[in-house]
Amino acid sequence: MDSLPVLTMALLVTAAFFAGWVDAVVGGGGLVQLPALVVAFPQAAPVLLLATNKFSSFCGTTASALTYLRRVRPDMRTATPLVIGAFAGAAGGAFIASWIPRAALNPLVLLVVILVGGYTVFRPTLGQVEQLRHQGRDLVVRAVAIGLLVGVWDGALGPGTGSFFVFLIVGILGYAFLQASALAKGANFATNVAALLVFVPQGAVWWQVAIPMGLANVLGGYLGARTAVSRGHGFIRMVLVFVMAAFVVKIGLDTARQFGMM
Repeated sequence: MDSLPVLTMALLVTAAFFAGWVDAVVGGGGLVQLPALVVAFPQAAPVLLLATNKFSSFCGTTASALTYLRRVRPDMRTATPLVIGAFAGAAGGAFIASWIPRAALNPLVLLVVILVGGYTVFRPTLGQVEQLRHQGRDLVVRAVAIGLLVGVWDGALGPGTGSFFVFLIVGILGYAFLQASALAKGANFATNVAALLVFVPQGAVWWQVAIPMGLANVLGGYLGARTAVSRGHGFIRMVLVFVMAAFVVKIGLDTARQFGMM
């Protein structure tokens, strides 16, 4: 592979750093990083971009997950079944990705994001206080279900995985935003590992790009996790609303172009 222009790599590294920060706080870093790769390499094969993006995300998610583990101590009663479900879901999603009609994805995601974002905006107390709604077997079943559902989404496509984890952990299980972000990082780590176990043996990762982006994503993930821990629930909620709004704009534009409205 020929050497890449310095400016192109600088922009990709910057995007990876910001993506790592956003992803560590509330998820949704793929909204920044994957479009940056698409713009930088418009002729590249989709699998190359997806795999490169996944490796970079894996690096940042690992850094933020370890930071949360040290500072927040995720609730292992939920973390274990959530991670197991997420890993299985992502592996399954990677295998069924080719069967999903792509034309249906943008409208579906747009609807889900609008509902999630609207619910968060109109419930200002959501995620401010931990009020667990389930215990024992009920907690385990719901954690596995959340992991499977979002894991399949991440394996099949991916945008918004971290944000969906946070929202469902808060909305269904009753955790506060900070603990939910810590749990989401562990689950997202599992989905990234599952996807890379498919991508790496295929030789799909563009290492020349993935490694410097991964290092930048690590730094962004570490700083983002520290910011979330120090600023608390209100800050995480604010970032979640902002990321959801950005999703609505981007996916709305993509949907409009898909149906020839632009």
